Amino acid sequence: MNVVPGKNAVSTIPFDHAKVDRLMEEAGIDVLVATSKHNTQYLLGGYKFIFFAAMDAIGHSRYLPVVVYEKGGPDHAAYIGNRMEGAEHQNNPFWTPTVHAACWGTLDAANLAVEHLAKIGKGDARIGIEPAFLPSDAYTLIRKALPDAKLIDATDMLERMRAIKTDAELEKLRIASELITDSMLATIAWAREGTTKTEIIEQLRREETNRGAHFEYCLLTLGASHNRAGSPQAWKKGEVMSIDSGGNYHGYIGDLCRMGILGEPDAELEDLLAEVEAVQQAAFSKVRSGTLGGDMISHAEGVLKASKVAPYTDFFAHGMGLITHEAPFLMTNHPVTYEGTYAEKPLEKNMVLSVETTMLHPTRGFIKLEDTVAVTGSGYVMFGDRGRDWNPGGAS
Repeated sequence: MNVVPGKNAVSTIPFDHAKVDRLMEEAGIDVLVATSKHNTQYLLGGYKFIFFAAMDAIGHSRYLPVVVYEKGGPDHAAYIGNRMEGAEHQNNPFWTPTVHAACWGTLDAANLAVEHLAKIGKGDARIGIEPAFLPSDAYTLIRKALPDAKLIDATDMLERMRAIKTDAELEKLRIASELITDSMLATIAWAREGTTKTEIIEQLRREETNRGAHFEYCLLTLGASHNRAGSPQAWKKGEVMSIDSGGNYHGYIGDLCRMGILGEPDAELEDLLAEVEAVQQAAFSKVRSGTLGGDMISHAEGVLKASKVAPYTDFFAHGMGLITHEAPFLMTNHPVTYEGTYAEKPLEKNMVLSVETTMLHPTRGFIKLEDTVAVTGSGYVMFGDRGRDWNPGGAS
């Protein structure tokens, strides 16, 4: 937390505002207008309005939270939200000196943002926006209302802002990973011969929800199939299960994959999972502060290339935090479409990575491990470090 001095200063700012000011200066931005739920949550110190946690649409429009933050001027910060958020502000006041809990859609939110920018003398400033998270009607309104302003894409700057996690963020990511891992292992043990994919996914949702996580998705395979969508397919004796789930704890993502088996794994299955594990361990061996991100990737890819399972196996690593793919961006268009801009940069302490090796075996099915690790000065810390071998189904 940061205490801001001055007669009209806010009490505390829940992020490193000196760092944000520096990033804004480097990006040529005078004032931020953040409109994504993840970046507004970060700038508000973890707050996200529960009413729109699952869906943004309401009436003819949608929810559009806005945080306005002036470089070097936290006293001029504002939060613009839905009318119902007045009650949230009464119970746990937002840190921003100005709060407008007044909106029901995109245009009223954009109008209030324009009014606030004019009030603080930034109507002709270099304004950082999030193009992918600013609806076209709101963008058009801002563009017309502030014709002398320069609108700058702040996406990269905001990603850099969130790349290094605080201790509090690391703890939320750890808890999210632990809850997801516990839920997946409990679901594997619960499932039996004849249990369908649809039933397994629903059971996982219950397991995660009952543990205090917010369920987001489950990608599931049974047997030789590589299809990870829900279906009436039933688990059969001797078949493998790949269970890959994402959920969050207070907005921070847990995203892991574990393997199940209905019966005992045979020698081939033991060997195949060991090949996957070897690639994972190769990646882990290069994770530490100061290592180039690309060096970690190339080392793991080299181990995979020498493996007998290389023709049908893929390695991937990406950043984790408030969203499932965020800085550091280590690989280009693999598979998510972004540039691997961090491949030539050193990993830094408190970055968080998802490391995953995926085998699409032609006869044994989908065999995968996905793990979450936090970078430390000397190596890494793994979150949810359990169940990384074959886990028996029907055990409970």
